[in-house]
Amino acid sequence: MRNMESSRSIIIVILLGLLVLGKAEIYIVTVEGEPVISYKGGVDGFLATAVESDSDEKIDVTSELVTSYAHHLEKKHDMLLGMLFEHGTYKKLYSYRHLLNGFAVHISPEQADILRRAPGVKSVERDWKVRRLTTHTPQFLGLPTGVWPTGGGFDRAGEDIVIGFVDSGIYPHHPSFSNHNTQPYGPVPTYRGKCEVDPNTKKDYCNGKIIGAQHFAEAAKMAGAFNAEIDFDSPLDGDGHGSHTAAIAAGNNGIPVRMHGFEFGRASGMAPRARVAVYKALYRLFGGFVADVVAAIDQAVHDGVDILNLSVGPNSPPATTKTTFLNPFDAMLLSAVKAGVFVVQAAGNGGPFPKTLLSYSPWIASVGAAVDDRRYKNHLTLGNGKILAGLGLSPATHANRTFTLVAANDVLLDSSVARYSPSDCQKREVLNKNLVEGNILLCGYSFNFVIGTASIKKVSETAKSLGAIGFVLAVENASPGTKFDPVPVGIPGILITDVSKSTELIDYYNTSTPRDWTGRVKSFKAVGSIGDGLKPILHTSAPQVALFSARGPNIKDYSFQDADLLKPDILAPGSLIWAAWAPNGTDEANYVGEGFAMISGTSMAAPHIAGIAALVKQKHPHWSPAAIKSALMTTATTLDRAERPLQAQQYSRSDTLALVPATPFDYGSGHVNPRAALDPGLVFDAGYEDYLGFLCTTTGIDAHEIKNHTNSPCNYTLGHPSNLNTPSITISHLVGTKTVTRTVTNVAREETYVITARMAPAVAIETNPPAMTLRPGASREFTVTLTVRSVTGSYSFGEVLLKGSRGHKVRVPVVAMGYNR
Repeated sequence: MRNMESSRSIIIVILLGLLVLGKAEIYIVTVEGEPVISYKGGVDGFLATAVESDSDEKIDVTSELVTSYAHHLEKKHDMLLGMLFEHGTYKKLYSYRHLLNGFAVHISPEQADILRRAPGVKSVERDWKVRRLTTHTPQFLGLPTGVWPTGGGFDRAGEDIVIGFVDSGIYPHHPSFSNHNTQPYGPVPTYRGKCEVDPNTKKDYCNGKIIGAQHFAEAAKMAGAFNAEIDFDSPLDGDGHGSHTAAIAAGNNGIPVRMHGFEFGRASGMAPRARVAVYKALYRLFGGFVADVVAAIDQAVHDGVDILNLSVGPNSPPATTKTTFLNPFDAMLLSAVKAGVFVVQAAGNGGPFPKTLLSYSPWIASVGAAVDDRRYKNHLTLGNGKILAGLGLSPATHANRTFTLVAANDVLLDSSVARYSPSDCQKREVLNKNLVEGNILLCGYSFNFVIGTASIKKVSETAKSLGAIGFVLAVENASPGTKFDPVPVGIPGILITDVSKSTELIDYYNTSTPRDWTGRVKSFKAVGSIGDGLKPILHTSAPQVALFSARGPNIKDYSFQDADLLKPDILAPGSLIWAAWAPNGTDEANYVGEGFAMISGTSMAAPHIAGIAALVKQKHPHWSPAAIKSALMTTATTLDRAERPLQAQQYSRSDTLALVPATPFDYGSGHVNPRAALDPGLVFDAGYEDYLGFLCTTTGIDAHEIKNHTNSPCNYTLGHPSNLNTPSITISHLVGTKTVTRTVTNVAREETYVITARMAPAVAIETNPPAMTLRPGASREFTVTLTVRSVTGSYSFGEVLLKGSRGHKVRVPVVAMGYNR
């Protein structure tokens, strides 16, 4: 009987164990004790590994000092788990040791509760998903004539600067990353990353241009989301996004962009000689997991990247912190900046609505997206003389000829195929080739195009395989905010995006197409021709803030309270950007199998800034991340190419696209100006202690939470968060009068600066002193005093301008909202 009881107990224990494992999830755990980046000694047998925060020196991660302390931390992680849980009931995925002291582990919620109560454990947070924040721009930005020659030309631009990309990997065989036809790449002694080997070819992914390639998928695998067949268990890009962002920042110069037999120009990265270090943590179907992204960031900083590009943001707020600045990304990136890494992040694609930013903190360069000066337009001419505007990156039909229009629904093989939604022209096998051949195929833009199960590329393939001369895709109804981009196709084709124009087309077709009593077409009499859409039209009303680009005000917590910090920081091209693509990438249905893609998103804007930052870093190798960011921001422009104030794309009341005057909540400091950023005159510098002071001074942030995330006590405050030495000034709740202080450092020759300011009438602004002279390397303070004149219930915008006697102009945006109390 006792044996039966014990057997039953064993069975129950096993079943309980299976239940525990069955509902296990991934948790990110932080524990007490300093990570390598901030360890100043105190543990027996281990000397300090941190370097002084104001030092140029970088931690030598290969030293015995660092490796032994890192091993000690990992051993403690393993001991903690081993003491609390039975072997086999948990799986540790990563140990974080460099920027963060903690680990990612796969455990049940019950085990997570045990961990939370364990001595030495600071936080236990369930993992969650992240998403991608989905060429002509070097010329638009003035790089070939204004910037590259100062660094020795394009063949030296970005030399030996390493840009790390936490993204979807890379397609290493693309000409944008080739080391052929370039000067040989030498070693970069400060970079210590490794190159993984392709499991199939047994070759590594590096070639000199690509200097490091690793992938991080333990959390994705444990969550059951990873599929090695399509996600690739290697740094290979199975998506396209990673190759695209890397090429924008650091792709080779002068690569012909060819598709469907046409050349759309030559592509180049912003810093064509910069090195590419790949940290794949995003995947084709599911995006990524924070545990994998955090591991990738930790590794990138450990390896010694100079610049880190993140075209990624969280799907939702974290569960365990209400403070935006202390979410796992931002807290981790504060340590990266402490290590001297310049961090660039896409601002997010939630625009044009306010408070849609996904990048919050002052130590990060948050980048909004601009529309540059290229527009691809086309037109359809009907037999009744009407000309309908549309989008079509395609060749024209034969000159001086019209062709018969045939609607997909009128050329079905038989009526039984109607259930396949034939009007969207995705299935060639349901259409009658005899009726389509030699004509223009008229198709309907269905909801399938919006969700990605239908594509313009497929319409083109259908039309071509049936022998059509071209195709027309008509949008008969569109949800507010539907974004239409031109897609390159190999045959004449046009997308009519205006619903009223589509109605005109359909009315003309129907009145010109006689039918019998059953509705069957007797003869096709409607005719038309498609224009040439291959050449872009250049507009002077550029740049503009892209409709989708996330907008401020910035928020300090997830209850959406306004922060005393301006975001985004800066604007860069992010709409319709040509760059490299992975042929096996599926992120964009219209570019499957192609070597290049033209896509939009703040994901495309961020690597522009990463590449330009590489040029600044190359010229000024000892500048801090804050100094580089300051140079980019204070020299940015708030005027378009016609010298008019920047405009922002916005919805009108009828949900159509309109242009409105842009504000700093749309563009931050303005649109990047690379040439001016190389020689800013003055910089607003800041370091780790300043950022800690900002956190400790921000109301609503618990000092204990700050210590948990930074391992630093709140010994230093700024009086008010707006006193952080950033090149922008924001006071979200201005009562009466407030004076803020800024410190500038001269990075040029001796120069006298006259300080002026202007502000919207509701807030008065004064600066002091009115002028100051700075010698090379000298720093001086000035104050800005804001006073409420009238309470309007909205923000007032203005700027402080420091105008130098040698021609430097340093612009600081000012944002404030006045209250009675």
